Amino acid sequence: MNPKHTLKEYADALARAGLLTATTLTPAAEGTVIDCLSYDTRSLHGTSLFLCKGAHFKAEYLSAALAQGAAAYVAEKPYPVDAPQLLVSDIRYAMVVLGQLFYDHVTDKLTSVGITGTKGKSTTAYYVRSILNDWLTSEGKPPCAILSSIDNYDGVITEESHITTPEVLELYQHFQNAYDSGISHLVMEVSSQALKVGRVRGMTFDVGAFLNIGTDHISPIEHPDFADYYASKLKLFDSCRVGCVNTDADHAAETIAHARSSGCELITFGSHASDTAFCERVEKRADGLYFTVRSPKYNGEFSITMPGLFNVSNALAAMAISMALGVPEEFVRSGLRKARANGRMQVYESRDKRVTVIVDYAHNRMSFDALYRSTRVEYPGKEMISVFGCPGSHALQRRRDGYLQTCFDLRRRNGLLQKLRCGNGKVAAFTAAQQIDQPKGHRVALRLDDRGLLLIAARLAQGAHQSAAHFSEIGGLIKAAEHREVAEEMRLQKAEEQARQQRPVPQPFRQRLRRERDGHSLSQRVLTRQRRCARALAQPQRKQRLWRKRKSPEEKRSVIMKIKM
Repeated sequence: MNPKHTLKEYADALARAGLLTATTLTPAAEGTVIDCLSYDTRSLHGTSLFLCKGAHFKAEYLSAALAQGAAAYVAEKPYPVDAPQLLVSDIRYAMVVLGQLFYDHVTDKLTSVGITGTKGKSTTAYYVRSILNDWLTSEGKPPCAILSSIDNYDGVITEESHITTPEVLELYQHFQNAYDSGISHLVMEVSSQALKVGRVRGMTFDVGAFLNIGTDHISPIEHPDFADYYASKLKLFDSCRVGCVNTDADHAAETIAHARSSGCELITFGSHASDTAFCERVEKRADGLYFTVRSPKYNGEFSITMPGLFNVSNALAAMAISMALGVPEEFVRSGLRKARANGRMQVYESRDKRVTVIVDYAHNRMSFDALYRSTRVEYPGKEMISVFGCPGSHALQRRRDGYLQTCFDLRRRNGLLQKLRCGNGKVAAFTAAQQIDQPKGHRVALRLDDRGLLLIAARLAQGAHQSAAHFSEIGGLIKAAEHREVAEEMRLQKAEEQARQQRPVPQPFRQRLRRERDGHSLSQRVLTRQRRCARALAQPQRKQRLWRKRKSPEEKRSVIMKIKM
């Protein structure tokens, strides 16, 4: 249980940080003990200190907070309410100062790893998590916590993630949950936005990793230009004790120079003999990718089972992080082999092995380029078709270049299909494409031609956690699902369809099946009626009873008269 503090202690902390510009605290209010610190009226409880943050903040939110027991508020400007106020010059930095005091600097109580980069953050985080879990389990300790763009686990909360790096107070709450659960290590992705707006300000990562830098996330609402984007990424080295840098990435020399000037210990990884950990060769085998590593701590041949040649670089990053944390080599080997990440290079094949589906969360130019380059090498002679979404018609330009062939806008309820021309003017080779809304997400059905193609399914990160992209077709096509429960549901649907095809089905029922297959949503009542009808067709006696029940009163009287005669 963290110690509780008074309003005066919070005001003093803001003053020491040079943030406090004015206050209306009275001597009576200064001694008020705070139970809750929040900017969300839905989470308030007890005596709380409310934070007024956000460009779209409204005075009504503050009024609601005061009605729920807020003793005072912190803001950059005063509001016309009857409550003590703490006015600050920077509300975001004030959140850091107040949050660290409220949570008793819990971020310093765990061994933390921060990973940034344009691509590869999630995969690297899961490599590190798998390695640490093997090591910690061998010592009888709980598995490490993780905060990623895929999901979050902190010992208390297990949830799908909706943002790469949580907001300041949510981030501290995750650390608190992990500490209370006895967890000693936490691995997290650190986005450029989190670094820019200061969500990890005030934290010190034991290890920070810089994977790469590209020209993504440059827009009026994110980073106005590459300089701002790159400068935001480099801020990671101001908040870590050991920095790991990929020397194969663009601007590697500038990144290394900044890491050294920040005063953190430097570990480099890549394909250069001068790197702290470098890879000599890579070989693809039936059971995975094998690569030889030379480093002061780990040497010899290592392997990963996740496909994608670019994942060797992510594995090297995980090894550099493990080296900084002092993980024994045996757990690095076993952890890399076991590592899995939902939506990261998940491979499915058709029964005849002619069609391969790769599901990956690639959502920017760097990720797509790496995905295509690797796939060309690993699947020579295959023709590729790319399917991905552009929610809200955002970021079309960065997906228009290169290999783009088909685009589904998953936010459009009418399932509008957009065809964007790629460099050679080709579009996806399919005969039917429909979008079907399902309780567990969006379903995209493709009927491939007879040539046998490689279908690369890449989803936007923004929509990746709100829908389970799976590719299926009732008429004998390849199907792939990213979640096991969805795959099982699709398997049962396939079994039902095969059973139906073995029976003589009346024409109206065929029409219903065709509509179902082509993407028209049917209510559960109609589907139940269809299944009942299919079972009745397989049982002649029940079919006759069903037919009799459906007779009109006139027909029934006619039958009775015939029997009497």
